[in-house]
Amino acid sequence: MIGVGIDVAKVKSMVAILSDDGEIIKAPFEIANTESGLSSLCKIIKELQDKVYCVVESTSVYHFPVVSYLQENDIFVSVVNPLIIKKYASMDIRKVKTDKADSLKLASYVLDNYRHLVNYSAEDEIYSELRILSRQYLHYVKVLANAKVNLTDILDRTFPGIKPLLKGHIRTTGKNKLCDFVEKFWHCDVITSMSEAKFVSEYIKWAKKKGYHPNETKAKSLHANALECIPTLPSNSASTKMLVLEAAKAVSTVETTLATILAQMTELAKSLPEFSVIREMPGVGDVLAPRIIAEIGDVRRFHCASALIAYAGIDTPPYESGEFRASNRKITKRGSASLRKTGYEIMQALKIVQPQNDNAVYQYLIKKESEGKPLKVAKIAALNKFLRIYYARVNEIYLNS
Repeated sequence: MIGVGIDVAKVKSMVAILSDDGEIIKAPFEIANTESGLSSLCKIIKELQDKVYCVVESTSVYHFPVVSYLQENDIFVSVVNPLIIKKYASMDIRKVKTDKADSLKLASYVLDNYRHLVNYSAEDEIYSELRILSRQYLHYVKVLANAKVNLTDILDRTFPGIKPLLKGHIRTTGKNKLCDFVEKFWHCDVITSMSEAKFVSEYIKWAKKKGYHPNETKAKSLHANALECIPTLPSNSASTKMLVLEAAKAVSTVETTLATILAQMTELAKSLPEFSVIREMPGVGDVLAPRIIAEIGDVRRFHCASALIAYAGIDTPPYESGEFRASNRKITKRGSASLRKTGYEIMQALKIVQPQNDNAVYQYLIKKESEGKPLKVAKIAALNKFLRIYYARVNEIYLNS
């Protein structure tokens, strides 16, 4: 048996090859993560006259080309969690951190753990695409939060008090009432320069054109607010108008991008057999259904519900020593932060919806809260139960198909 350790970087990789007795067959050498570089590596591996196990660390997206190429050439390759390799390497008293040393450690790990290695298998194309879309969705959510903070800061200086009067946006289309409004009425002086009747007329025309409810009472309250507010940026400055319009444009653009990504995620998720079942679960709406499917992926890759719980990082391993048994344990958080975030949002939505059909997850959430558990702790406990039900229902679909 031969162990091959591949320390993958962005444009190159370091490779070390050891025999089953720890002898260095090939000292660490560098290859490029290109067609020619990986082709030469495959040639070297196939010339070895023994069973070969290759191991790489999971490195975001950098390891995918290497793993895919090796698999296409029928070479066993296992992708290992970096934390496992870190703990394995921590057994050494003298710590050395170089690419050459890392490749040798990976090869040594193969020799000591080859019985537990699993040949890497790529996820279904739909799940993989959903995962990428979900990551981009979460990225733009952060961008949107910053853009909204910036818009609020500018409006507090040009039109104080307007934000609470124009709340809400349509997530599926990306329309934002506040952004649309300030594109036309970008400064309170624009409104105060008109009489109330004139502004009400202009507001109703604007609302009909943009597809909002032409509420006369809302228009009057906006005019009254404009008369009372004290701006700190002048309305006769071209810079002021430019800053407001660009800040509003940034928010609208990002919200449109989010709506586009969500629409694509929904279209892909609907092609999966579990979508209809997940969509019917209380707390899982049109936005969260494709996101939770994207974060979990193919549930059949988990050998049991507890494995899914551990993947989410909300498991609480036992801790005991002698007569001591820990009863107040924290979740590990060694899992997918994105899945925890999406699951937590589902629990928040569940608390708002308050299903009346004796929903097991909601009843469990209420029970934990009634026991005096902190709200976050209760939601995480309910998420644990939700994921177990998710695992059972989705697996049942595939077993019966």
